[in-house]
Amino acid sequence: MRKIMYTALVAVFVLALAACGGNEESKGDEKNKDKQQQNNKDKEKTEQMEEMQKKMEKQQVDEDKVVAQVNDKEIKGIDYNRALGQMQMQYQQMGQDPTSKEVAEQLKKQVVTGLVDFEVIIQEAESKGYKASEEDVNKQIDEIKGQFDDEKKFEEALKTNKLTEDQLKEQIADQIQYETYVEKEIPTDEVSEEEMKKYYDQMKQAQGDQAPKYEEVKDQLKQQVQQQQQQEKVAQKVKELKKDAEISVKI
Repeated sequence: MRKIMYTALVAVFVLALAACGGNEESKGDEKNKDKQQQNNKDKEKTEQMEEMQKKMEKQQVDEDKVVAQVNDKEIKGIDYNRALGQMQMQYQQMGQDPTSKEVAEQLKKQVVTGLVDFEVIIQEAESKGYKASEEDVNKQIDEIKGQFDDEKKFEEALKTNKLTEDQLKEQIADQIQYETYVEKEIPTDEVSEEEMKKYYDQMKQAQGDQAPKYEEVKDQLKQQVQQQQQQEKVAQKVKELKKDAEISVKI
């Protein structure tokens, strides 16, 4: 979940600054002509991006709207919109239009389900006493700030993403709490050689001659199998917790 939410958030911050660069001045008529053509292309691309951004924003809901409720905790539109924006960006990176009718409906379901599942785990973690220390939260804040040239650019990125530093800290605290609970309460099993080779065979079938040798990727294969195991176990745990939770989806 941290990979989905925390890393995606950092990516949004970095991408928000990507348009700050400029072009070098060219000399001569030919270079000026090339520059004009490039400027026209850049302008067209910018207009397309702005149009897409408007279409994506139309899928958002009012920030104070309750999109779902898990027991006594309301999940508001501000969290939904933020998660939706991250998912929309991921779909764009995969070459899909996140605003098409079919994909938009799929995204809405995925985002709401993801927020509810996350909240179910957070509430369970809270009941078992798992918390994020201030030191761990500040450490992650410092790592994020390290992605930027200075404090001002970090603050600009926060503003772009409609976040305050305190809100970011709250998100990180939740994510640490989630990860700690999963690590302690839902440990993975020892991965066997047979499981790794089975995973490798699937990779080799997909990549053919381009696939690396088994021994070269053995450690990565172990991590991937463990991650897959953990995802399955977490999904099963969420399913169990949902049975005893009062959940209401309102969009």
